[in-house]
Amino acid sequence: MNSFYISAISGKTIQLNPEESKHCIKVLRLKNGDIVQLMNGKGSVFKAIILSPDTKSTILEILEETKHPESRNFKLTIAIAPTKNMDRLEWFVEKSVEIGIDRIVPLFCQHSERKEVKMERLEKILISAMKQSGQTYLPELSKPVSFKDFVKMPFNGDKMIAHCENGDKQTLKDSISPGRNTLILIGPEGDFDSSEIDLALEKGYIPVSLGESRLRTETAGIVACHTAILINQIRASQESLIKKNHPQD
Repeated sequence: MNSFYISAISGKTIQLNPEESKHCIKVLRLKNGDIVQLMNGKGSVFKAIILSPDTKSTILEILEETKHPESRNFKLTIAIAPTKNMDRLEWFVEKSVEIGIDRIVPLFCQHSERKEVKMERLEKILISAMKQSGQTYLPELSKPVSFKDFVKMPFNGDKMIAHCENGDKQTLKDSISPGRNTLILIGPEGDFDSSEIDLALEKGYIPVSLGESRLRTETAGIVACHTAILINQIRASQESLIKKNHPQD
């Protein structure tokens, strides 16, 4: 079923914005009476029927609503330095949403080659990836922030910085605590500055390694995202198996 995103859905009649209307009528060639799916990015999925097809303002009627409660007991945030080539950052945003990220923060660092981010473009990619992957919750895309300001902000959970300098570091997979909110910092192509690493450690961030290879920024972001999600999935599966085998414990 074709899916469309509307952030605020109330009442029985809904109007698609011009962009979604154009996609609905001109690209997908849907017509009056066709059934579609609407998503609000907050866990609700609506079944709707097209009443008035129009390339600028398609009108639909809500038929039913299905609510999907959040199934995870943790939130994953990745603060990542925007890449010089925006295509790479956009790729990270798309794939991390498919994997299951909860929040993305563009992070301006001392070695960052890009100092500007097209947030509207990234929001569109975020929404498209949510619809394509069948997710019902839209991840948060925070406003860009400087490294120094961001690491001073409070965070309820485990905070980690993935950097390439030598030193005492655990692998990320051994540092993840399943069921706890996790924040991971990913640096620019030239890595974090040593002063930034020192500041992060001072603010309680744990230094972690993503492996022996030196990864591109967007690759490092995907590895961090997948590792955190996978470790939590493994723990959840283990706990489910234990409960199944020992129901009275």
